[in-house]
Amino acid sequence: MNKIDNELLQQIAGLHDVPAGAYNIRKNGELVGRANAAGIVIESKTDKSGIDIRIADGTRGQSLHIPVIVTETGLNDLVYNDFYIGKNCDVLIVAGCGVHNTGSEASGHDGIHTFYIGENSRVRYVERHLGTGNKNSAKILNPTTVVHLSNGAAMQMETIQIGGVSASIRKTVADLADNASLDIKESILTENTETATTEFVVSLNGKGSSTNVISRSVAKGSSRQQFNSVVDGNNECFGHIECDAIVMDKAQVSSTPALKNTDANANLTHEAAIGKIAGEQIIKLQTLGLTKEQAEDLIIKGFLS
Repeated sequence: MNKIDNELLQQIAGLHDVPAGAYNIRKNGELVGRANAAGIVIESKTDKSGIDIRIADGTRGQSLHIPVIVTETGLNDLVYNDFYIGKNCDVLIVAGCGVHNTGSEASGHDGIHTFYIGENSRVRYVERHLGTGNKNSAKILNPTTVVHLSNGAAMQMETIQIGGVSASIRKTVADLADNASLDIKESILTENTETATTEFVVSLNGKGSSTNVISRSVAKGSSRQQFNSVVDGNNECFGHIECDAIVMDKAQVSSTPALKNTDANANLTHEAAIGKIAGEQIIKLQTLGLTKEQAEDLIIKGFLS
């Protein structure tokens, strides 16, 4: 691993060294490191690119890191990763991709992650995406996440697009059984002429199931963002969508939250807000000695955290 590799891994996965627990590290379409852990087994697929992760019943307190880095210009990496998580588990999974491109051809990564989460299991899933290199070199990331939550299962999902990604289409599709819960927190920053589209579709099929879908985004320069979300209430359930965006310069943000119910006992709500940074916030921070640019950066960091 060189300096660029290590910087990407640190930013997308928090890795300063070989991680504890299980891990699978992929670079430019090839496996460069792997380790299993107690209750966690990683195997390469034999029919297509990607891995199968199997987590045994009752596995608790374990972590799994599966970062991907792309540093080769013109490479579009595609993987299919399937997670089979047993019953009564409690695990942390950290994924994400960093693309470093300095060439004239587009580089990118498409990751399709499918989760089968067993009864009464809890999963915290963190996914970060980052683009670095030349400003005019295209860095494209299109993550897809499919989640199947069994009875009583819970998933906390954090998706973060840190910056520098030229274009992204982020898709999440989930279905929930009885008493299952899914909490999603998305943070996105776009600049210059970057584009980002987010699509959430959550089906609350089970009695007592619930979801909270929360998106925070900042659009700068001439960037464009589109947020689409649908929550289907198909039983006695609770669903909430919340989308807040800060718009700066000549950027544009569009938000389309949608709620559908097929059961009269479904409790579904949504809210959305798009606006600029309040002037009084900047002035207050300037009185403390910050420049306007420093004040804006501080407000944005707090908003996205």
